[in-house]
Amino acid sequence: MESLKKFYFFVLTFLLLTSYGFSQGLNSVSTPDGIIVFAAGDNGLILKSTNAGDNWSEYNLGAESYKSVSTFGDDVWFAGTNGKVTKTLKNASPFSFFQAPTANTLNSINFINNSVGYLCGNGGVVYKTVNGGVNWTAANTGLPNVNWKSISFRDANNGIVAGDNGNVYITNNGGTSWTVQNTGLTRNLLKAKAFASGYVVSGEWGALAIYNGSAWSVVNTRTVSDIRGITGSSLTDIHICGGGGFIRNNTNNDSKFYTFEINPMQANLVDIQYFNATIGFAVSSLNKAVIRTTNGGTAWTLTGGTTVSRTWQNKLTATSGIGNTLCRHSRNRDAMYVTYGSNIYVSWNRGDNWTQIASWGSLGSRAHSFYVNPLDTNIMMAAVVSTPDKIIRSTNHGQTWSTILSQNFSNYGQPLEQDQNNPNNYYFAPDNGGFWKSSNAGANFTEISGNYPFRSPCDVLVMWDSSNVIFVGDGVTGSGQAKIFRSSNGGVNWTDIRTVRASETPSLCNTVFDLNKIFATEWSGDSVYRSTNGGLSFQNIRGNGFSGWASDICHEDPNFVYIGNYGPASAFTLDNTVNWITGVTGMNNSGAGVMVPERGWIISQQTSNLYKMNITYTTPTVLLNIVEVLPGVPESFELSQNFPNPFNPETNIKFNIPVSGNVSLKVFDISGKEVSTLINEVKPAGYYEVTFNGSNLSSGVYFYRLESNSFNVTRKMLLVK
Repeated sequence: MESLKKFYFFVLTFLLLTSYGFSQGLNSVSTPDGIIVFAAGDNGLILKSTNAGDNWSEYNLGAESYKSVSTFGDDVWFAGTNGKVTKTLKNASPFSFFQAPTANTLNSINFINNSVGYLCGNGGVVYKTVNGGVNWTAANTGLPNVNWKSISFRDANNGIVAGDNGNVYITNNGGTSWTVQNTGLTRNLLKAKAFASGYVVSGEWGALAIYNGSAWSVVNTRTVSDIRGITGSSLTDIHICGGGGFIRNNTNNDSKFYTFEINPMQANLVDIQYFNATIGFAVSSLNKAVIRTTNGGTAWTLTGGTTVSRTWQNKLTATSGIGNTLCRHSRNRDAMYVTYGSNIYVSWNRGDNWTQIASWGSLGSRAHSFYVNPLDTNIMMAAVVSTPDKIIRSTNHGQTWSTILSQNFSNYGQPLEQDQNNPNNYYFAPDNGGFWKSSNAGANFTEISGNYPFRSPCDVLVMWDSSNVIFVGDGVTGSGQAKIFRSSNGGVNWTDIRTVRASETPSLCNTVFDLNKIFATEWSGDSVYRSTNGGLSFQNIRGNGFSGWASDICHEDPNFVYIGNYGPASAFTLDNTVNWITGVTGMNNSGAGVMVPERGWIISQQTSNLYKMNITYTTPTVLLNIVEVLPGVPESFELSQNFPNPFNPETNIKFNIPVSGNVSLKVFDISGKEVSTLINEVKPAGYYEVTFNGSNLSSGVYFYRLESNSFNVTRKMLLVK
């Protein structure tokens, strides 16, 4: 006998929750009309807005983690762990629970109408339903047993599924059979999207490929960040999201996806949906903040009264740091290096914890520049302070070192630079000593400029994709005549581009996404300089209110620019210098270097101690309690004693309503003050059970009262914490 389906209703409580409720964040977002929005997360978390994100209600559907949400018309479906599928309506709150024929995690759900939908998940599972999600049948004939991460159909017949190790298959018969695709990608794929004229897939390490109906082409996204979300209306209107919060698109014939959408998220973005050309939503798995655009991505905003706080946290206690010795590992995206004194430290978890792994001993007291070669991580290079100063090299990951060149350099700056276009090339700019180049991974250097104009270079910068263009930030402390020089022939000849207002140009930064954009800082002045023409000229764009020092442009989004201070201050912009965020507290000592690998991953090396920016989003949500409707119609009113009792923090309350009518179930404290309204609406006759959560209340005696028609009864319960 088919088991009776249980329907769950949710009623409002006045408990406001923050982003540290039942789950860390959200995995998926969908809207059927641009007004009612659903988002799903782990540990039963469901968010719903009925006003395009202005306010959010929160449901807790138990232990299942929901990985995907799909909407069509009035229907909403969620898929998650243990093969669970949940369905509701956009304008009502009953939830129906179904079981796919698997206990595996379901990673993606997609409905093309109110009846036909598809699922995919771990362990090679792909399923199809033709009755709105009530029953599911296997649709994975010919598919390999891999973890399928995303499924998408454009109509009843044509769809795509993508998963681990670059596996992509398409079907033209509604999943009866599948055809393997050679996309050119081998990374784990995280998202697939079916468009009217083709398909798009994306995944780890910046993987992105487009099928135009006849052939696949791989997009060189120039990022190592994961691309987790795809949306849009056509192959010429694709929006992608991922990493630490970037959103990019290919509108206006931008085949490189170099159009970055300005948004406030500094955490990973894992899903995005544009409802139409102007309205879109996106979510992060690290918080409950939902961001929204109403102008096609020109700007995104936080919704639902979400606030953000930022503080610096000390992650490494060490001294004798100077220059910028932060360096990222080329094959482990979570790993990075830094040096303090003569010691080399590594972090394997994005700067949260550090371990000393090597030292160059007495060769130098501290480093001004440090690099781990991305082509061979055994090769390390450093510019160290000694008598005289030195360029030193290791070929065994820092275990032993040799001196390559001895020549004094700047007391404060970074005289050694690695060519990011060819990492076996290094450039060295000492004090009044020419411009040196190594073309053999630092094994030796040759002076290449007989006509150098700089005195005490503070920083060297190489143009992305054009190593002939090199910049030197020059200055002498106290001179008041800092300069920026530019070479267009690989460092042989130099042109004075800009005289800044202060005595040093301590930092220059640029981006692979816009070769025209370059920033420079000054010390001891507070100006920030920007070039928009590839360094042919620079303009003073802002006064920080503090002396400038380190700088970086976010490695995954050029709209994010960071300016440091030779002190604890900082300023950064998320919207390409329109607005600047300052006043982040928690950091001490003088600034040295900075690295911004992702929008939400900012590491500041101070002369003493290393700091990481902590970013917290707080989203107020209204928690909705679960009311279970049991089958049958009772003969009389009844309010049962809650169970368990005493309780902490949840208890269940059962009641019976023999006739339809307005039902009020409220909770009061010992003084008679109302502390929670569990139900206050018209209910049909039936047996009900409601869950009350007292996590926001103190221990003590409480009363709950049921009123319906002429029935009125009160019972006592005890909360013990």
